Amino acid sequence: MKNLLVSCLGLVLFCCAPVDKQSQQTIETVVFPERAKDMTIYEVNIRQYTPEGTFNAFAEKLPRLKELGVDMLWIMPIQAIGEKNRKGSLGSYYSIRDYKATNPEFGTLEDFKALVNKAHELGFVVILDWVPNHSAWDNTWVTEHPEYYMTDSAAQFVNSRLKMGEDYYKKKGIGDLVYEADWDDIALLNLYNPGTRAAMIGAMKYWVTETDIDGFRADHPTEEIPMFFWEEATAEIDPIKDLFWLAERDEARVHLTFHASYEWGLLSLTEHIAEGKAKADDLHDHILYDMALYGRRPFRLNMITNHDRNAWEGTVFERYGDGVKAMAVFSYISYGMPVMYSGQEAGMNKRLKFFEKDAIDWSDPDNYFSFYQKLNQIKADNKALWTGEFGGVPQKIEDGNEYVFSIVRSKDGNKVIAIINMSGEEQKVQLKNQKGNMTDVFSNQSIEVSSIEKLAPWQYYVLIGN
Repeated sequence: MKNLLVSCLGLVLFCCAPVDKQSQQTIETVVFPERAKDMTIYEVNIRQYTPEGTFNAFAEKLPRLKELGVDMLWIMPIQAIGEKNRKGSLGSYYSIRDYKATNPEFGTLEDFKALVNKAHELGFVVILDWVPNHSAWDNTWVTEHPEYYMTDSAAQFVNSRLKMGEDYYKKKGIGDLVYEADWDDIALLNLYNPGTRAAMIGAMKYWVTETDIDGFRADHPTEEIPMFFWEEATAEIDPIKDLFWLAERDEARVHLTFHASYEWGLLSLTEHIAEGKAKADDLHDHILYDMALYGRRPFRLNMITNHDRNAWEGTVFERYGDGVKAMAVFSYISYGMPVMYSGQEAGMNKRLKFFEKDAIDWSDPDNYFSFYQKLNQIKADNKALWTGEFGGVPQKIEDGNEYVFSIVRSKDGNKVIAIINMSGEEQKVQLKNQKGNMTDVFSNQSIEVSSIEKLAPWQYYVLIGN
């Protein structure tokens, strides 16, 4: 977990032959989080990715993702899914029956190993979605180790601090165990129990040692889960290999152990702007406040969709309408680490079913692939846009219009300006304080920045210069 830059001096070999001028070599190994500074995360839904819905079928798509320009593959949970109280015919990925077994729907352990190996050969980082908060009701732990689970009394103790509401935790009729909210296909685990923590950490270590994954995306990592669990987990697992840790949480304290966290607030704010309930200037205020709260070292995820938003809130087109591309540009250029979800690069306009087979339509009639390919290239090639302290500080450009998001980021001689109309109406801007010619990456034309005076609905410029 430590951000170290390890320098190794090469061996100086002495022999009768003349000494090579390059007898001393320095090899630098960059570790996380710096290793991920210019990366884009891609969330993989194995079930819906291909008609087959298997590891092997997805592995065949890796070259296309390499061409897309994403770097880190976050694979949604792959373990065996519970059958008791199952939702739908196939069940939720997040209802784990066996933490050390693959879901036979997806393939075998050997199939998954082959997928990870192929991904590594192509230069991808692979992180596994991990579910520490709850298990399926037919997980063997329920009967063999009921002490691993949250009882009604323990849940009420936790709830006295979380204030989730009187009916948030409910009993299911198996002893005194509980589930939360409307997720009655899961039983809530008790990570305050040392045995639960040891078993969970053991399962996590298994996937690192057996399959060589590169990290974890932690589902629901706080609230009922104490931070000392993550302290123990990272202390035990990190020595195995350099790992990337991502928390599905919008809370500064998770960065005591995690590299990256969700920026739920920014995602919600972009939706409010699309609904006409907020303005572009609110984005500047939000980003400034977020940096004040978190600092610049934590990696904050910036996205316009994910499996939760797509399944329960709507597609990007339902939530953003004609502003989809403008919001996508914002997610890459403004702040944080960009995230894509399966099918986003094909302009997917359907809510993927969560508990049934519902394969993605990859026809991409509007060529969104090229659009996102360009965004990934912009992110990787411009140091100003790198994540956290490795990139440039987002600075507001005064443009005289509260509906236009104008920003400049600079780092080590690299400068990027973004001007985005965050509305469905034509907007006028005044950029008198920004002078000089820069290249618009989408038109590949040189533009005098101060000459930009009018933007069509949802129009955007991304300008590169020195």
